[in-house]
Amino acid sequence: MSKSNFNKKFILGITLVSAMGGLLFGYDWVVIGGAKPFYERFFEITNSPYLQGWAMSSALIGCLIGAMVSGYLTDRLGRKRPLIAAAALFTIAAIGTGAVNHFTPFILYRLIGGLGIGLASAISPMYIAEISPAAMRGRLVSVNQLTIVIGILAAQIINYLIAEAVPTGATDEFILNSWNGQTGWRWMFWAGTVPAILFFILSFFIPESPRFLAKSGKSEAAFSILKRIGGHDYAIQEQKEIAETLHGTDSKIDWKALTSKKVRPVLVLGIVLAVFQQWCGINVIFNYAEEIFTSAGYSVGDMLFNIVITGTVNLIFTLLAMRMVDSWGRRKLMLLGSIGLAVVYFMLGASYFFELKGLAILVLVMVAIATYAMTLAPITWVVLSEIFPNSARGAAMAIATTALWIACFVLTYTFPILNKLLNASGTFWLYAIICLAGFLFILKKLPETKGKSLEEIEKM
Repeated sequence: MSKSNFNKKFILGITLVSAMGGLLFGYDWVVIGGAKPFYERFFEITNSPYLQGWAMSSALIGCLIGAMVSGYLTDRLGRKRPLIAAAALFTIAAIGTGAVNHFTPFILYRLIGGLGIGLASAISPMYIAEISPAAMRGRLVSVNQLTIVIGILAAQIINYLIAEAVPTGATDEFILNSWNGQTGWRWMFWAGTVPAILFFILSFFIPESPRFLAKSGKSEAAFSILKRIGGHDYAIQEQKEIAETLHGTDSKIDWKALTSKKVRPVLVLGIVLAVFQQWCGINVIFNYAEEIFTSAGYSVGDMLFNIVITGTVNLIFTLLAMRMVDSWGRRKLMLLGSIGLAVVYFMLGASYFFELKGLAILVLVMVAIATYAMTLAPITWVVLSEIFPNSARGAAMAIATTALWIACFVLTYTFPILNKLLNASGTFWLYAIICLAGFLFILKKLPETKGKSLEEIEKM
């Protein structure tokens, strides 16, 4: 079917609303990094590595819970209502985190925000894939990653703009009693309230996924939405293919089906790709930017500016990925990303080993982020959203996303340990080996899915 026959305004509109989950995911994930030097003084945890680590990683526990329950919620309630719930959680977390005066409620609101991230990270790309025509699906699902990147960059810029300049050598007491230490860090979190409320309101106006409606026996409602997406003929063809893939299946989650000979290899593929997207190591650059850049000779002020530069590079190359995903295909970009990162990490490790400073490190870090943003970051979500069968997509996506967040926790937790044991050079060489292993796995196991409907992929 020609792209010109699709209702592009309608498709793009509901895609952008759903992808606001990605925007808040990116913002909530990164905003804490800019607030970190200030809330740590406010809560008096600067001398407690355990509490510092708990503050940074507590949202991950919420992410894991949100991802785990997303399968149950999406298969029981559909895609729309859990998205509304995620928007409500983001709103509560944004308001609450900035309003608290004690550490325990601060952690509670971070956990609530993590629940929102876990739900949105699983449901938004799946929902977009299910409402997207095959020829446009890669680009539309990539919109979710684009909004994640925009959210990350927005958090970086807002943190940079809100924070007042910190004099070199400022004491903890000076920082605590400054605008940053008393109020600035609160506004960093509160800034997320505006998009969260907007996401909550707009989520009521998007339709339910036609594939969930068909699975629930609501064929007329599913046909109506498919017709609005692509016209009468498109709706007839899509509904026929959906019915074929759902024939003989139950509307409830069939957990045994996930371990069947038909589904198990696809589930394993999804889990490995989800874990690899994290263990390729790029997120340590966002989570530990201070350590990475200061060890390369940059000051704290330079480090904050460098973070904005990396966020800008991330955005530019995500836009490039959106232009390439439906022409180059998923497999080529995944292979390019894994081997590209392996080479960059080897060079980055060598730079630290030979104690190169300044611009050399910054350039290699930007190349690594550009490579990731153009390949593994968006394409992994595209592949995960389309490889699972209709009858088990919600549950399978939940399992893969849960694996992703577990991998993210392991990556975040182990970097300081690896950095101490292996130094920066050895740590990045280890990530290079992981990327090489990922390249070989993708080369052997990942089929190309571009241009195929979800039902064609399932049959394949």
